[in-house]
Amino acid sequence: MFTKILIAEDYESSNISVQKALEDLKIANPKYVNYCDDAFSRIKMSLQENNPFELLITDLSFDEDHREQDLKNGQQLISAARELQPNLKIIVFSVEKKEVIIEKLFKEQQINGYVKKGREDVKDLKKAIRAVYNGEKYISYDLKTNSSERNSFEFSEYDTLLVSLLANGILLKNIPDYLKENNIKPASMSAVEKRLKEIKESLEINSNEQLIAFCKDFGII
Repeated sequence: MFTKILIAEDYESSNISVQKALEDLKIANPKYVNYCDDAFSRIKMSLQENNPFELLITDLSFDEDHREQDLKNGQQLISAARELQPNLKIIVFSVEKKEVIIEKLFKEQQINGYVKKGREDVKDLKKAIRAVYNGEKYISYDLKTNSSERNSFEFSEYDTLLVSLLANGILLKNIPDYLKENNIKPASMSAVEKRLKEIKESLEINSNEQLIAFCKDFGII
């Protein structure tokens, strides 16, 4: 079983679930941090001391406070940790349930396990830790079995272009003109508005600003 584990989590209530899971697995002396920057520093230091962490358990969302951070969320931490220590095992422990996000974590960031916070998450965490230790991938059972109920979305080139135009400061009312000038269809205002609405509804996002932020976070634009 893992003997050196690092947990990055800013909420004490969630830490309780992780602590209970590790106690049940008889894993002693895990290290806890509340900030992504601290987690990265710990990983870096452990490598310098030739005593690297074997497993990182991290949330995705970290609330901002008075302390300025370079790494502001779990995705950024995972990318930085992977670059520094490619063989580090990583389990994400989060409330996130959108399929598009979880799939990107597995496919693009090569996480080893995903556990959704909620009922029986201690039991789920223990299963995940055992599975990852044995070289297996793990995802919470309810996410895996109810895929038809989850949000799934694939960005087309057209979708990516629309969001990129918004991100570059082009007003929504001017997008149809850009599309017409570049012979891109559909180019009507109604078609553009309808498509952006469909994307946001699929991702459960309320505004164009949130959509832009989402696409930037996951490298879509």
